[in-house]
Amino acid sequence: MISIVSSLLGAYLVFVIALFALQRSMIYHPGSAPPSPTQMRVPEMKVVSASTADGLELSGWFAPPKPEKPLIVLFHGNAGSVADRAFKARRYMDWGYGVLLAEYRGFGGNPGNPSEEGLYADARAWLKFADDQGLGPDNLVIYGESLGSGPAVRMAWEFAKQNTPVAALVLDAPYTALADVAQHHYPIVPAQWLVRDRFNSAAIISEINTPLIIVHGTLDGTVPVKFGQALFNAASEPKTAHWIKLAGHNNLYDSPAAEVIDGFLARALAAR
Repeated sequence: MISIVSSLLGAYLVFVIALFALQRSMIYHPGSAPPSPTQMRVPEMKVVSASTADGLELSGWFAPPKPEKPLIVLFHGNAGSVADRAFKARRYMDWGYGVLLAEYRGFGGNPGNPSEEGLYADARAWLKFADDQGLGPDNLVIYGESLGSGPAVRMAWEFAKQNTPVAALVLDAPYTALADVAQHHYPIVPAQWLVRDRFNSAAIISEINTPLIIVHGTLDGTVPVKFGQALFNAASEPKTAHWIKLAGHNNLYDSPAAEVIDGFLARALAAR
């Protein structure tokens, strides 16, 4: 009996150690170098570059806004590349918004390896790029999709701490903290203690004083809606939420999610 228990404990420890060692390969699933914007039906977008504080040169896609419209800076989820978000960019560009599809290190043919601090550095580099185009915080909508909601919340928080809030914050299938999602998916291990890249949005979102919208599918199996709801509850006003019935993690735009976000942005910008 003791030997059986010892074997089970040994196997459990091996499993936990493997999870800890391989966690970043489980979190980040980067796509290779993407096709051109024209191939993805966004010919207005240009391939542009941004330089990070730690010396990386990143490529992303950019189209400037029409007069009186802001720039949407989109930080995407944990898989693929900016090309996989071209369909979202297409919707907003058709309404006159500028869009910056901000690519991360290690994704889309970019150098480097992704991590929490690395993605924050990448986000800062892309916001510096936007500023260099004459698009400062008043003209920025920060959009975070899934994993990208972590960098999005962090950047909105950094602007708020400098008393230069952005125009709006859009969170698409967000989470409270990455460790919470890990614990949900791996309940038999102490995931809360093992996750290195924590992206703890819940700890800082109450300090963000910019208009916020959260959109989340009620059938999301990747980032369950309970995490979006908890993040919404932790956030300060002004805020709104749209819980999309029967939607999962990757099909929010099969519903009128874009139209809901566009309406929210119109109201937020008009209220300034």
